[in-house]
Amino acid sequence: MAIPARRPGQQAEVAGLLLVFVLALAGCANMAVPPGGPPDSTPPHIIVTRPESGAVVPDFKDAAVIRFDELIDEMGGLGGEGKGGGSLSGLPSKVVLSPVAGPVHVSWHRTSLHIKPREGWKRGRVYHLQILPGITDLRHNVMKQGAKVIFSTGPALPHATLSGTVLQWVEQRAMAQALIRAARLPDTVAYVTFADSGGAFSLTDIPAGRYRVSAIQDQNSNRQRDEREAFDSVTMAVDSSSSAVFWAFAHDTLGSRLQDAEPVDSVTFRLAFSSQLDPYAMLDTTRVRLFALPDTTPVPLRAIWTALRFDSIQTRERFIADSLRRANDTTARGPVKRDSAPPAPRAVRPRPRALVEDGGTVRVDTARIRQLLRGRPAPTDRWVARTRTPLTPGVKYLVRVRARNLSGVTATGEAVLAVPVPKESPAPRDSTRAPPPGKTR
Repeated sequence: MAIPARRPGQQAEVAGLLLVFVLALAGCANMAVPPGGPPDSTPPHIIVTRPESGAVVPDFKDAAVIRFDELIDEMGGLGGEGKGGGSLSGLPSKVVLSPVAGPVHVSWHRTSLHIKPREGWKRGRVYHLQILPGITDLRHNVMKQGAKVIFSTGPALPHATLSGTVLQWVEQRAMAQALIRAARLPDTVAYVTFADSGGAFSLTDIPAGRYRVSAIQDQNSNRQRDEREAFDSVTMAVDSSSSAVFWAFAHDTLGSRLQDAEPVDSVTFRLAFSSQLDPYAMLDTTRVRLFALPDTTPVPLRAIWTALRFDSIQTRERFIADSLRRANDTTARGPVKRDSAPPAPRAVRPRPRALVEDGGTVRVDTARIRQLLRGRPAPTDRWVARTRTPLTPGVKYLVRVRARNLSGVTATGEAVLAVPVPKESPAPRDSTRAPPPGKTR
């Protein structure tokens, strides 16, 4: 069936309706800033907070509001809640509200964030609301500086301060972005903040009292301490100004296990453990025992050292041997100059790196960090033992060690030390021997 042709007036009317419909769809689908004018390169800026920082609001029941000077990107954060069991993402990951028990609801309202704990606001509590750097506008300009709002639902704001430094004991460096949780005893809800790139942190305007403070390497970003995450905890009194140093490490309740034993030379062998040992409980000949197999005959030990100490001893022994060899070398011309022994090598500690944070580069006090690290011995999982008599080639030995790990757990472990038989050097070839028949030289 043929479609009847439209009149010119009808065609113009249909085209106009279609144009209006297309423009309406485009306007609904695009929430970006209208084009025109100079490009926006300024990140979002907080202009209003409710409650204001320093306010006392006894009957506060609404959501706390953080308002910005422009539209912010809501992707990944709309209606999110901080949950204790999983990592945070989107806008909830940029908000820290404490002390609260349970999730915190964070909702996006174009130019503002609304924050409220699921448990509601508790009367007589001092709240810390921290906005972390990382919030962006619609042109992807990133807010590089955070903000903190401190308000109370009852008492006047306190002025006690807790500060400190978090170090990684095993890695011998500052723990950047460590999670800090400080719970005022006997409560379990904690104030929460983060250390900077140099491991330093500060909690201001908290009530004075006795606190259980934990510094955690929050690897899954759930703001809780989970199994196998490095941490350190102390119980301390917080008054007008208190500070502490935390030595975080992965705690092991099973004890360190002896994993391997291998010979170094005829009187020396190395020991490797599953984790670092307590440097305040050094291994000695009473903790390390050696038995010849199969009859488990005891073999006396001369000394036990850390691997670093053994390396320094080897360096000194090689230097002395080289000096004696040069002194006995009759072909040497002129008097032999006896140099002093070289200094023992020192442990090389990684230098803390300065990270970009809060709109600039954080200055890490490397001198103070090095001083703190020198004040406590570094743990190790590598040790070296030396026997009084040479080990017999081709014989296997049983090594038994009783050691204490960093968590204070003592355990006994065993490993087999197999001493290889030296390979015989090939006999020198006799060039005067007649070649086999059919062969020519």
